[in-house]
Amino acid sequence: MPGLPAETGGHGEGGFVRVRGARENNLRNISVDVPRDAIVAFTGVSGSGKSSLAFGTIYAEAQRRFFESVAPYARRLIQQGHNPKVEQITGLPPAVALQQRRGTASTRSTVGTVTTLSNSLRMLFSRAGNYPAGATPLDSDAFSPNTAAGACPECHGLGTAHTVTEASLVPDPSLSIRDGAIAAWPGAWQGKNLRDILTHLGYDVDLPWRQLPRKDRDWILFTEEQPVVEVTPQRDRVAKPYKGRFWSARSYVMHTLLDSSSAAMREKVLRFMETGPCARCGGTGLRPEALAVTFAGHTIAGLNAVPMTELAGIIRPTTLLATADTASRKQSSESNEVAVAITRDLLQRITVLLELGLGYLALGRATPTLSPGEMQRLRIATQLRSGLFGVIYVLDEPSAGLHPADAEPLLAVLDQLKASGNSVFVVEHNMDVVRRADWLVDVGPRAGEDGGQVLYSGPVHGLDQVEGSVTRPFLFPGGQAEFNGGAGNEGPREAAGWLTLGGISRHNLDNLDAAFPLGVLTAVTGVSGSGKSTLVSKVLAGLAGARQARDDNQSGSEEPDGGTGDDGGPGSVGHVSGLEKIDRTVTVDQKPIGRTPRSNLATYTGLFDAVRREFAATDAAKSRGFGPGRFSFNVAGGRCETCQGEGFVAVELLFLPGSYGPCPECNGSRYNPQTLEVTYHGRNIAEVLGMTVDAAAGFLAGIPAAARSLRTLQEVGLGYLRLGQPATELSGGEAQRIKLATELQRARRGHTLYLLDEPTTGLHPADVQLLVAQLNRLVDAGNTVIVVEHAMDVVAGADWVLDLGPAGGDAGGRIVAAGNPVAVARSRTSRTSPYLAAALTARTGARDR
Repeated sequence: MPGLPAETGGHGEGGFVRVRGARENNLRNISVDVPRDAIVAFTGVSGSGKSSLAFGTIYAEAQRRFFESVAPYARRLIQQGHNPKVEQITGLPPAVALQQRRGTASTRSTVGTVTTLSNSLRMLFSRAGNYPAGATPLDSDAFSPNTAAGACPECHGLGTAHTVTEASLVPDPSLSIRDGAIAAWPGAWQGKNLRDILTHLGYDVDLPWRQLPRKDRDWILFTEEQPVVEVTPQRDRVAKPYKGRFWSARSYVMHTLLDSSSAAMREKVLRFMETGPCARCGGTGLRPEALAVTFAGHTIAGLNAVPMTELAGIIRPTTLLATADTASRKQSSESNEVAVAITRDLLQRITVLLELGLGYLALGRATPTLSPGEMQRLRIATQLRSGLFGVIYVLDEPSAGLHPADAEPLLAVLDQLKASGNSVFVVEHNMDVVRRADWLVDVGPRAGEDGGQVLYSGPVHGLDQVEGSVTRPFLFPGGQAEFNGGAGNEGPREAAGWLTLGGISRHNLDNLDAAFPLGVLTAVTGVSGSGKSTLVSKVLAGLAGARQARDDNQSGSEEPDGGTGDDGGPGSVGHVSGLEKIDRTVTVDQKPIGRTPRSNLATYTGLFDAVRREFAATDAAKSRGFGPGRFSFNVAGGRCETCQGEGFVAVELLFLPGSYGPCPECNGSRYNPQTLEVTYHGRNIAEVLGMTVDAAAGFLAGIPAAARSLRTLQEVGLGYLRLGQPATELSGGEAQRIKLATELQRARRGHTLYLLDEPTTGLHPADVQLLVAQLNRLVDAGNTVIVVEHAMDVVAGADWVLDLGPAGGDAGGRIVAAGNPVAVARSRTSRTSPYLAAALTARTGARDR
């Protein structure tokens, strides 16, 4: 193990960051000393307070001190954090935070923009590209699809065009307009309104669509005119005449897509559009002038599309020219001093990404398609090139989303950051990473109100003496708790059938055939970029979601329940069989359960509806005429109007961090005094929302719907959360478990397919055990569960394993091994097999003990 910093070494305060009186979130006035110039791991169960200590206290204080050095006017222009609740921190150098989060939702954000490599590449083409004869040199902005100077005027730089055709708007031309030939039009009253308008305009709505004159069909579908006519409703003697405005099918679709606030409605109209590469720019998003410039025989769009390993090979010859005599160099723009300088810098920065195992990514790859682990490594690579010295890097689960084989280069990078004279603080659940740390801070013992204490701070091996640590049995050999269920106990379950997909082509999946057993737990594994998420979250979820949407439409539903969660459909699939055996598909991801503080645990699970009905049924509520809506803080009536039901008010302090405080009118309760006068078993509605799940489970035991929700939340390990805890305060792992608990509480018949993408991300091994138990519960109830997973303990307990690889990007996308965990562990071609074999051995040893 690397040496520890001496008490007298380092900078000031004996080389330690000394925290005194930390009270952020659930931290209980803790004090702790954390060494600098070391790799320090912060551990503890989810919700124990480790992130509150590392990020909410140490990093937040470092950031606050930095902002104090900035001019007050400049501070007004910067998004500032909060002032941490801590008495004193000494020995604290500047800090940089690299937090775990999904790629930005913007399709304009790419690998190149995140790493700033695209800036250098654009400058290379601007200053050293080969221009056509007579062409005027372009500024670097002309090579960016995100600027007015460079964006294609047709697709505005997106590279994708949405168009409508007669075939997309009218899928069945044998139908008449009255029978629904124009499927893209809205249903219910709006559709009837448009049909009545057409009748008054003289069009035949009862003639089969294909028999209408071409001129009439084109006008109905594509006209930009919006005539207003007085309509007397057909076949309705009660309704009075009204003024009706006509919308063509294309106008309605485009208006809904651009202006509707309903994601479900936008998803619905997208089904009536044909989406593909922009014909004008060929999908590059660039103007023709930029695409006419080349470097090493490639356009900038071409270099953005190739993997970075290939890009490095293309630009490397230019850097070699730096060692040649000036007189012997080619006298072209590609070999001048500018080209050599830019390509040398590009190659150095790309090399860092290659060392982190990201060579399969292209600079043009959109960040929404990246995993959190890939985004994390991109940010780390940027920091490695910064050359900073003497700072604290605070990392949020740097190994999250990484295959064990990919985690090894990451550990080398952490060592490199430390060797460069920095401190590395990691909030981590991966015990392999924790074992490599110099120092360990274990927070707990449990979560929420039962956590917030520092159980241990010292060298890693010392935690073995701390009996109250939940981390301890997972960290040391011989003490690891057994993962229950699946193949680890009574052997793999037998498949109840098969779901087979043939000829899959999307991203790096090229004509792939895949088969998934039904009625069992399947783990899809492989190194980062091998195609796991594409196969499960894109292709499989897209197919199942599309089928479910068709079923919902046939049953008369205006807005499909759920959706694919996809960003472009399932891609190309040759044939599918077995999908008819699935009655319902549920995708459980780590996206937030709400984007505002008004969304919380109680509202998302639906238990708040049952609680509000119970309050409305009390004698006090009936005598006042209060209905269930009175007890909602989201609508006028029962809420406090001063804070609009928020419970707090924000105070803008301009050049200081914004301050939040309890509402002076309701003191943070969210409700007005009249509403709070109504009680249920002695508690008002605000007091119920302030309860933890564990406390509420007893108090609300008499309300079956609420009790069922609370019981499932406890079973997935979320008993420490408050019912009214805002969604914005929940981690990705907590959000995913809330979604899973919501599904578990529903009494559903039929076979359901559950798709989970890396469900253990952000979870302590103890929480993973609870999650795996619930997944096995779903399987035992006759459902199918498919998880994309890197945690070998979970994979070892699966019934079936599908391993993709052998590498990432173009070198992946193939099924390397398939079978039960024991069979896959014996594979000689799988990079997963040695790690899976070790996990199986550990499970066997734990069971024997």
